Amino acid sequence: MSVLPTSQQALKVASSGKIILETGQPLPQLGADEVLVRVACVALNPYDAKSVDMSPSPGATAGLDFAGEVVALGEAVDSTSSRLALGKRVCGFVFGNNPDRRDNGAFAEYVAVPASLVLCIPESMTFLEAATLPCGLATTGGALYNSHSLGLPLLGSGSEVNPSNKSPTYVLVSGFIPITTSSPHNFNRLQQLGAQATFDYRSPTCGLDLRDYTHNRLASAIDCISSTDSMQICYEAIGTAGGRYVSLDPFPLNKHTRRSIRPEWLFSFTMFGHAIDWDAPYNFPARPDDRESAERWYAEIEAILATGELVTHPFQEETGGLSSVIDGIGAVRNGQITGYKLVYPIRN
Repeated sequence: MSVLPTSQQALKVASSGKIILETGQPLPQLGADEVLVRVACVALNPYDAKSVDMSPSPGATAGLDFAGEVVALGEAVDSTSSRLALGKRVCGFVFGNNPDRRDNGAFAEYVAVPASLVLCIPESMTFLEAATLPCGLATTGGALYNSHSLGLPLLGSGSEVNPSNKSPTYVLVSGFIPITTSSPHNFNRLQQLGAQATFDYRSPTCGLDLRDYTHNRLASAIDCISSTDSMQICYEAIGTAGGRYVSLDPFPLNKHTRRSIRPEWLFSFTMFGHAIDWDAPYNFPARPDDRESAERWYAEIEAILATGELVTHPFQEETGGLSSVIDGIGAVRNGQITGYKLVYPIRN
């Protein structure tokens, strides 16, 4: 491997809603249990805009999803293992815009990530394809495995618009029966991904139709839209015996209208096991159990990924490298990107 540079380009959070390209930035300090990845591609997610708008950490490197190759190993990483040898192609999800680690994020030439929380990329998959995976995997894994007693079948509300919109496949391989809501033009794709049934979330009877379809036995719902309307659909759909509702954002307490339903909201960054020092309600204590769950989930999904059973997210390849990512985040923020991801190669 070539000698690492002493500095890099990175997209830095400047203020609320503003990201700028900075040169001459230090490479992230490598933790003992981490690998350093030379980034080949990055993919955009709605949360890339949302986190900078709502909880900016000035000076922090932005970005969640990346794909690239391993160029250095932390001192505690097994250097004799072939899984993460130097040059290995990997993809991952990282805590960008991190107030406690401002030198690390996906939107840079180099990123550091725990060795146990990267996925090895199969030979048949390109960096572009791999970059679309990690955020959705992390989100779905957290919803399935950090939420105890999820029942069958499982409703994924708004599966087309969230970074985890491959979730029908993940849910299916995890032993659940996936049912989704979306707009009608995405029905076929969601069913191809493994959804047993799909329902139009714009229908005024969507929730009741879901309850009827599941014979009043729906016990769990993952709300990928996390709006007042989608929460109402989920609450109407869950059977009279009650169950579990998992939102991907803080939910309005006044919409918690059924005591038989246990609501919670998922914040994927807890998977790293560290405390999160953002403003409420996005501040969390360290959750080592979430880290352990994530490591088990990543090991499971890496094995499935190697079989070719999981399809990657539809994407549009963009040009211009890191400097163009700023415009892409604006397009995501304005709702111009639906049903596919923007992916940016950042080196030749």
